[in-house]
Amino acid sequence: MARPSTWQSFPFALLVHTVFGSLLVASGSGVLNQVIECKYDARMRRTSRRPLVVGTVAPIPALWFGVSLAVGGAVYLALAVNWLSTLIAVITIVCYLAIYTPLKRKTPMCTFVGALPGAAPPLIGWAAASGSLSSGAWILFLILFLWQFPHFMAIAWMYRDDYDRAGYMILPRCKKRWGFTCLQTLLPASLLVPISLIPALDGETGRVALVGTILLYMRA
Repeated sequence: MARPSTWQSFPFALLVHTVFGSLLVASGSGVLNQVIECKYDARMRRTSRRPLVVGTVAPIPALWFGVSLAVGGAVYLALAVNWLSTLIAVITIVCYLAIYTPLKRKTPMCTFVGALPGAAPPLIGWAAASGSLSSGAWILFLILFLWQFPHFMAIAWMYRDDYDRAGYMILPRCKKRWGFTCLQTLLPASLLVPISLIPALDGETGRVALVGTILLYMRA
């Protein structure tokens, strides 16, 4: 979408570089998140068997491994792709680790903050393909941003006892918990319907995407 072209002129090498660099950054972020939250992961059934928790991997080697992946990914994107995609990737990992991760133990609004770096990958890809961020990039960002709320609220509700045990404030600890979960699920999901149709209605994706999107929503 960011760089329309024929199959003959499609930049496959650029695609591979972008995916690989993003993979390194995302992997480093995941490793560092487990280092930061090791003691909290130990209190949750769904995370109690992670390598750091059970001791199969030591914290210091994991820390350096995570840093190496994240820094290596950022450097790779800078050298093989462009600086804009690198900047977005760096902002994403900083926001995820330094803001969202500690915020999970302070306020249920952490989901809103966490959805920002969670929706950044389309921006990285768009920046890699075009060297800029146009309206199409932000539409894709908004689609993924809104999708994360019903996705994560389902997980948060399923594992609410686990999150409470670990001290996370993913959901309010009061009678408003049910209403909060419903609001953060239904409102973004409702907004997702018209917004996800914008690329097709603007002619960026075509009729097949429009019909496919409508059929998927009807099935859901």
